[in-house]
Amino acid sequence: MVNVLVVGSGGREHALSWKLSQSSKVDTVFTAPGNGGTQNNVSINVDDLDGLADFAQKNNCFTVVGPEDPLAAGIVDKFNKLNLPIFGPSQKAAQLESSKIWAKNFMKRNEIPTARFEIFDDAQKAQEYVKSLDYNVVVKADGLAAGKGVIVCDSNDEALAAIQTILVKKTFGDAGNRIIIEERIDGVEASYIALSDGDVAIPMASSQDHKRIFDNDEGPNTGGMGAYSPTPIIDDDLAKIIQEQIIEKTILAMKNEGILFKGFLYAGIMIRDGKPYVLEYNVRMGDPECQPITMRMDFDLYDYFAASVDGRLSSLPPASWKSQFAVCVVLASKGYPESYSKNDEISGFDSIPKGSFVFHAGTKKSDGKIFSNGGRVLGVTALGDTLRSAIANAYSATQKITWSQKYYRRDIGKKGLSYL
Repeated sequence: MVNVLVVGSGGREHALSWKLSQSSKVDTVFTAPGNGGTQNNVSINVDDLDGLADFAQKNNCFTVVGPEDPLAAGIVDKFNKLNLPIFGPSQKAAQLESSKIWAKNFMKRNEIPTARFEIFDDAQKAQEYVKSLDYNVVVKADGLAAGKGVIVCDSNDEALAAIQTILVKKTFGDAGNRIIIEERIDGVEASYIALSDGDVAIPMASSQDHKRIFDNDEGPNTGGMGAYSPTPIIDDDLAKIIQEQIIEKTILAMKNEGILFKGFLYAGIMIRDGKPYVLEYNVRMGDPECQPITMRMDFDLYDYFAASVDGRLSSLPPASWKSQFAVCVVLASKGYPESYSKNDEISGFDSIPKGSFVFHAGTKKSDGKIFSNGGRVLGVTALGDTLRSAIANAYSATQKITWSQKYYRRDIGKKGLSYL
């Protein structure tokens, strides 16, 4: 038996902790720092790499890293030097997410399909470039910006404003010291996540995130307002193309460049005219995609994490999945992704129907009560035999949860229905 330490405090980490606790090989799952819904919380922040390593060493922990920041900071390299088992990519491998410019150049030199782009650190030159274009663009901050550093533009004026926001006003701080201006590829977006040991990549169930704050994909980008799995947008033929031409090609190219990629490789895919393009890479499980994906897992997740670390994924069978659909509706605080209130008491957890589960994100527990403590607060996730029934079940469960500042989208999963 082994103990597991899950690093992070969001809905993804609650979902990973929940699934790992079901393993017959796992004794205790600790979460650092955790949230109001996770068990065995450890008050160590994700940026305290020394504290996390010390805890893992003293408690015989296999460590699983949820969010991107500690991966970009080199937590895996630190643990490896101490011979502590840890699931996730190295700091060099994490550049696929920590630097969008590094990732775009990597895709370009390895002929991985992506939108054409240019890189700028000078606002005036960037604005002159935009004015010369006859197509719409997406403006991206180079560094980590909690999923919010991407501005999709509908006009030249919006692109010029985005350049001002990132490069001049420094809305995303040093993450916006350089920007990418890339062609806007209009199509259907989906998430494709695989689990790799550096040689082999086992696909996870397909999913689709809903990034914008308002219904019908309107308003600014967020960390994600809901997701569902599987998505009918990625059929078997398209999944094969993505797996071979993007995921496996990425793993091999990284290896050829001297970087062994271990962990979750997430490709944000835009599908146009049946062809997939990589919008961006993430080097960890998506959030909120993790919630419906873990609900559908029909295998011992710890086995696959351990095999990833040890380089023996090829010895395991393909991941197996429940045939049901799963839908996650994120309940946020009104005002997110801008300013929002905290410390609002939340009720209704005891009324959640069977087949649904509430994953906590921005919550805290005090005197046995749950309070809001972030922008994305809860991920209400439900199974259903069809996508339509899973959507209905998830929204039925959301009605049980109440607090004064609750906000959520009412169209999660809807876009998938048109493909069925």
